[in-house]
Amino acid sequence: MTYETLWHRLTNLYEADEAKAIVRWVLDVRFGMSLADILCGKVTELSANDQEELEKIVQRLEKGEPVQYVIGVADFCGRQFHVSPGVLIPRPETAELCRWITSHGDRHAVRPSDLTACLSPCEVLDIGTGSGCIAITLALEIPEAKVTAWDISDTALRIARQNAEALGADVTFKHQDALNPPADSRRWDVIVSNPPYICTEERDGMAKNVLDYEPHEALFGPEEDPALFYKCIGDYAIQALKPGGYLYYELNPLTVDDVSNYLHKIGFTEIEIREDQYGKRRFLKTKKI
Repeated sequence: MTYETLWHRLTNLYEADEAKAIVRWVLDVRFGMSLADILCGKVTELSANDQEELEKIVQRLEKGEPVQYVIGVADFCGRQFHVSPGVLIPRPETAELCRWITSHGDRHAVRPSDLTACLSPCEVLDIGTGSGCIAITLALEIPEAKVTAWDISDTALRIARQNAEALGADVTFKHQDALNPPADSRRWDVIVSNPPYICTEERDGMAKNVLDYEPHEALFGPEEDPALFYKCIGDYAIQALKPGGYLYYELNPLTVDDVSNYLHKIGFTEIEIREDQYGKRRFLKTKKI
């Protein structure tokens, strides 16, 4: 069993460079091998038990199971988060959203000194937290913030709590349906959400490993209104944000205009859209006056 034979086994599913990267990541995370170790052929020196474990891993990868589920972790904003099939795998695009929120160079960066009334601690809510990647990242990057995270999935909340404990983040997790939020008023400085947003018609173009393994309730918006989560969260945010507070979304590029127009209609101002690293309109920030 060599590095070359391992990555070649995955080329029916992945391009060569991606197959190599997947195998290198497995060897690093599970077996502590550096790139130098791999290139020097140390894969062949694994013990019999390690070779058996590696074979089981590769067999799961050959079936299309995402590597993050196979090894149980995903990288996000320089940290490793535990993931399982009960939660969405954190995406690089979502890391871009976190960097936008925490960026020191942004005049609307979420720091208490930048917010109206200079409130401290800054009250932040993450709606639909999944693995907890957004809430935990914000709690660690903005230590003066008080972060709360909602999800309707008990499995997601369990995993998110485990991640918060492992990474030393102080986050309050709550079982809450985003479509039926509480009657809060002027509670939050910042609300952020990456809700289910994939349209049903996009299903045919999606990767098999995503459709077969990741939770559909975390992927797909309601068929009758793919922007429903954004509208419901917007309705909540216009009441629950403090004056001068901000709402941040990760969006489906297909529904950006629909969401933006709705937020403007219910009273939000200074709506800004940003593109992701692939040039797609992916993120929105708006302000409550």
